Amino acid sequence: ISDYSQLPQSRTLSSAAASAPVKPPVQVFGLEGRYATALYSAASKLSQLDQVEKDLTALQATIKGDKKLREYVTSPIINKKVMATALKEASEKLRFAPATANLLGLLADNGRLKKLDTVINAYRTIMAAHRGEVVCEVVSAKPLDASQSKQLEGALKVAIFDAKSNLLAFHFTAPLLFFQSFLKGNQSLKITSRVDPSIIGGLIVSIGDKYVDMSIASKVKLYTDVIQSAA
Repeated sequence: ISDYSQLPQSRTLSSAAASAPVKPPVQVFGLEGRYATALYSAASKLSQLDQVEKDLTALQATIKGDKKLREYVTSPIINKKVMATALKEASEKLRFAPATANLLGLLADNGRLKKLDTVINAYRTIMAAHRGEVVCEVVSAKPLDASQSKQLEGALKVAIFDAKSNLLAFHFTAPLLFFQSFLKGNQSLKITSRVDPSIIGGLIVSIGDKYVDMSIASKVKLYTDVIQSAA
């Protein structure tokens, strides 16, 4: 599904949804992927790709930093039409691109605003590929400080891809990871970070559909499984 007109909805993204869809440079999956792909197609036709990304990035940061706004946007109690109208008015005041405003209205109409954050992430992944960037996500148990982030970024820019195991092979020295570059042509690495306390410690690093789990949680599970199987 690659355009707003093909999503289950009560509105479309003006006339941009009527013509043939624009294929994104990378495939993203799930419901959020369907919305993000449709948004990319519509924004591309309206020449609003960069503006939409700017709008969504700012909106995502605002929602993450405002608990009351986050609860309001994702509340299942508020009437969908009321929410759609409120988002339309807010989009006009904030001078969001029409494609951005229509996405917000579409999500509100369909009761999918809880998916907004993941839709934004999916769209940013598509845009990164559009610019020739390879997105690398680093998950840690707690936020990395500036020094750790800088060291990790430098280390991640050299990666060894183990084609046999279909995983990224990593080697620890101090807290650094050392890799050999696997980027192709004029591609560049774009590193994003996410905090997940459930991994306890260590890191989970993914690049595209390849990943390596170096978390303490995965080691605990491994040892637990070994002990249980031996019992």
